[in-house]
Amino acid sequence: MEVVILAAGQGKRMCSLLPKVLQPLAGRPLLAHVLASARALGAGRICVVHGHGGEAVRARLDAPGLVWVEQNPQLGTGHAVRQALPHLSAGGQALVLYGDVPLIGARTLARLSEAAGRERLALLTVELDDPAGYGRILRDGAGRVARIVEEKDACAQERRVREINTGILAAPVDRLRDWLARIGNDNAQGEYYLTDIVGLAVAAGVEVVTVAPDAANETLGVNSKAQLAAIERIYQASAARRLMDEGVTLIDPARFDVRGELVCGRDVEIDVDCVFEGRVELGDGVAVGAHCVLRDVRIGAGSRVAPFSHLDGAVAGEACVIGPYARIRPGTALGKGVHVGNFVEIKNSRIADASKANHLAYVGDADVGARVNIGAGVITCNYDGVDKHRTEIGDDVFIGSDTQLVAPVRVGRGATLGAGTTLTRDAPPGQLTVSRVRQHSYAGWTKPEKKR
Repeated sequence: MEVVILAAGQGKRMCSLLPKVLQPLAGRPLLAHVLASARALGAGRICVVHGHGGEAVRARLDAPGLVWVEQNPQLGTGHAVRQALPHLSAGGQALVLYGDVPLIGARTLARLSEAAGRERLALLTVELDDPAGYGRILRDGAGRVARIVEEKDACAQERRVREINTGILAAPVDRLRDWLARIGNDNAQGEYYLTDIVGLAVAAGVEVVTVAPDAANETLGVNSKAQLAAIERIYQASAARRLMDEGVTLIDPARFDVRGELVCGRDVEIDVDCVFEGRVELGDGVAVGAHCVLRDVRIGAGSRVAPFSHLDGAVAGEACVIGPYARIRPGTALGKGVHVGNFVEIKNSRIADASKANHLAYVGDADVGARVNIGAGVITCNYDGVDKHRTEIGDDVFIGSDTQLVAPVRVGRGATLGAGTTLTRDAPPGQLTVSRVRQHSYAGWTKPEKKR
């Protein structure tokens, strides 16, 4: 089986410079979702027919095993599939998909392919309460598919038919090649309709079968930002149900967004309005507070992420406490039992077990040992205007509030840095290091007053 994906549409109703098939759904382009379903089928070849913005589409999604074919000019769906025919194998089966129908499932497509087999034409159809805008499936007296009529070409009686054509089909390549060579464009749009092959199949005595999707929303297409938003909620609702079936507690499943892959252990709890991007792994018993954003992170068992925290490209060990209002940036690795408090930012740093930075600190390009206490207002001065430099802090160090560590610098094991210190040289282990201007109090000093 080989797959043809039609992805040449401009999508004028999107009112966007971005090609329609690159519009994002759950953090990935629409076409990427369709490609994922095609790959899940184990297709021998995937041919993408592109048109509007084709260079941008290919640059974004090109991968080994994809064949790219341009449709120019764009003269309808039948014309589009015709462009892919030179790349399809004789004697095989072609499955036709659409780059703006992102929810189509691999299980549904597998049933459609099986129904087509080697000789039949299989159509994916669905019954809708409101079929407006779709081509209708017309059947003969025996219930067999006779033809498909597009709504613009349909009479009043035909428009009352509720079974619609989704456009997704599977057919023998050799027969498809013959049918597409014989279809015309004598219709209201002046286009070559792929659906016209149904009448040719019936005339040739080829059995035309229909298959219904596992869920009707699998066949929904995207033509506007409103439709895109509606499909986004369908996608997220499905993701939420799947996670809850696996034992995850979602405080409000309607206020939850996965824009990548979320893998959860047992007894994970996620509060409202959280966003998960890229690949996120949450260990057993992890709790994520409201309004958090996690991107490409791994959180160890028993850890808690308090509300309004942002984690990106980081790893946290077991039993960590992060936030609220914490920002963990790429390249950060937290050990077990680490505490990162409110308004603390950590970037490209390793922080060992049981260390704490509880409030108002910046730790960047640092290696922090175990059981270190980082006070309020502490910063590592890691950038000299040209290069980044690292700070090394040994185990059991205490760093007083409002301390600046001017990298590159080392703080020895067990050292204490007094509050307000500006450290420009290494601090020896086990000693108190203080860098302050001497304090003076001036007797008899009077506060100046404004002249009246």
